Amino acid sequence: MDLQTLVTLTTGITLLTCVLGVMGLHAYAMGKAQRQDLVDRLSATGHIPLGGKRRHFRNLDRRLRRTKTGKKLELRLAATGLDITPGEFFVYMMATVAGLWLIGQATLAPFFGPLAGLLGIWVALQFLNWQRQKRIEKFINQLPELARILANATQAGLALRTAVAMAAEELEAPAGEELSKVANQLAVGASMDDALGELTERLPSRELVVLVTTLVLSNRAGGQVVSALRNLTETLEERKETRREVRTQLSQVNMTSYAVPVLGVGSLFLMNGVKDGALDRMTGSPLGQGAVIIAFSLYAVGFILIRRMSRIDV
Repeated sequence: MDLQTLVTLTTGITLLTCVLGVMGLHAYAMGKAQRQDLVDRLSATGHIPLGGKRRHFRNLDRRLRRTKTGKKLELRLAATGLDITPGEFFVYMMATVAGLWLIGQATLAPFFGPLAGLLGIWVALQFLNWQRQKRIEKFINQLPELARILANATQAGLALRTAVAMAAEELEAPAGEELSKVANQLAVGASMDDALGELTERLPSRELVVLVTTLVLSNRAGGQVVSALRNLTETLEERKETRREVRTQLSQVNMTSYAVPVLGVGSLFLMNGVKDGALDRMTGSPLGQGAVIIAFSLYAVGFILIRRMSRIDV
């Protein structure tokens, strides 16, 4: 390994380490704020909003929010529940892309630098999707308890708006946070249909749609909302157990979808380790570059197909 390659590799690893360090400090600060918020709630002395801390890259964040891409990114971040602005996420993503670019260029071949950078963008977007899906799954698991609280509050003679505010105080995140948003919208004059409709847009799921439909119809036409919520609670509990069983059965298939591309990338490192400079010679011609692109495309198609075939909607 020559001096230039060593310098490039060291720079890439250092940059990636700095990004991970910043993310670690961000996670620590957010956890500390959440702990203080919980202490305040338990002692009934107040509430510290997590969004009150000092933000970084505010100028970039303002410019990014004005663009169409920035608005979409802001919506995706809001759905994940992460305490991070679009500007901060964009900077972290670009730093990760630069680090992976330098590492791929130094460890494999210059041709793999841009591919590693594109991989960094894909990983960042997949991380958002994973966080969003995890938040949705956690919210779905809280729906039986939510329906039970609403049924008890309604049976006690409370209005549906008051019952939603009560559930927001009693439930943990993410249900508590999302219901707080609904309660705040209702407090400023928004209709029940609009507030709950925005909730289903942020956290789309069949279970939530059924619950929202039950609440909206009961709010419009009246009727036996207590009995409907009681029956819905039992149904949600059964669906919760079914989803857990399906997820357990498909865990091996999901691991296979990730193992296939990892084995492909690992074979590149193995090839370059067995014969130093083999990837340089392979990607030195248009034919070799085309073969690498086709191989990566096939791995991506295989990953998507395995994920699609293993997706079972319950």
